[in-house]
This record gives sequence, structure tokens and C-alpha cells, in this order.
Amino acid sequence: MLDKHLVPLTKSPLQRLALILQQSGVSANQVTVAGFVVGMLAMVLVANGYFIAGMLLLMCNRIADGIDGELARLTGATDAGAFLDICLDFLFYAFFPVAFAIYDPQANGLAAAILVASFIGTGSSFLAFAGFARSREKKHPEFAYKGLYYLDGLAEGSETIIAFILMCLFPGSFALIAGVFAVVCVITAINRIWSGFKSLS
Repeated sequence: MLDKHLVPLTKSPLQRLALILQQSGVSANQVTVAGFVVGMLAMVLVANGYFIAGMLLLMCNRIADGIDGELARLTGATDAGAFLDICLDFLFYAFFPVAFAIYDPQANGLAAAILVASFIGTGSSFLAFAGFARSREKKHPEFAYKGLYYLDGLAEGSETIIAFILMCLFPGSFALIAGVFAVVCVITAINRIWSGFKSLS
């Protein structure tokens, strides 16, 4: 819901950073992997109760995710790079709530499990439609630069990161935040499945 408004605002600074990295010989895939490693370190910090430090690494992970796309467009985007990027993104999204479950299994375990399950709905509908859209050469008019067809909805990347930041700022309210966001994800998944089915029909 927010991505189409926020992405254009971040495009210019990310392009400048990508240009610096390109001139230094850094590849988009290297940035993708480095960002994922940083994201996993964020998870470790959160699991041990270092929520603000974890949040800062979370933000670094997301900046890397923006840079790798811009860098790929400068050097020539590839299917392999897009595949690696989406796989590591979805792994990071799934692992981050688990960190709160590790930190406090009794208080956060169930909410984390429900949230990760809701991610299966948003992720599977997103990826399944992207595959069929590509075979039909469909492109989203507002996200034509994406390596895959970007099926938007209530819960997109921006909303997910906002939810994760709120979890870090208010760890005692993790279960509430996760529960509310899980509902948003379920609504998104239902909408994507319905609209995707109608579109492909």
C-alpha cells in the first residue's frame, strides 16, 4: 500500500550509493548477500534482547535491499540476481519474528508462529502470480523496474518494515503488533488470491 509512495522518495539517494559501489567494483549480488547477513545479525541481536541495535541492523538490511536493485539496473539486471534477492528477502522476513519468539517463547511464541504463517499467504500468492504474470509478459505499471511482477496489497515491504520497527521499539507489545499485522497479511493474501485468480481467468 505504501511502497508506490515511498519507493520514489528513496530512489535518488539509493542510486547515488549504488553508483559509488559500482565504481568500486561491488556487484549487486554481493550487496544482496551482505544485506542478508546483516539481517541475520539483527535477528541474533533481537533474540538476545538488544532491540535497538537489532532495529539499526534491520534498517541497514533494508537499505542494502534497495541498493542492490539500483546497482543491478546499473550493471544489468539478471534473473539469477532477482531470484537470489527475493529468496533472501523472504527468508529474512520469516526469521525476524522468530527472534522475538526465541527471546521470550512463552509470551511471543504463538504470535510469531501466526505471523510467519500469514507470511506464507502473502508470499505464496505474490510469487505464484509473479510466475504466471511473467509467462504472459505482464508488468505492473508502477513497479515495472522490479525483477518480478510486483503484486501490491495492504501488506507490502514498507508496512512489514514499519511493523518490525515497532516490534523493536515496543518489544513488550510484540504479540499485539504481530497479531494485528498478521490480520493485515491475511487480508492481503485473500485479496491477492482473489484478484490474481480473476486476472488470470
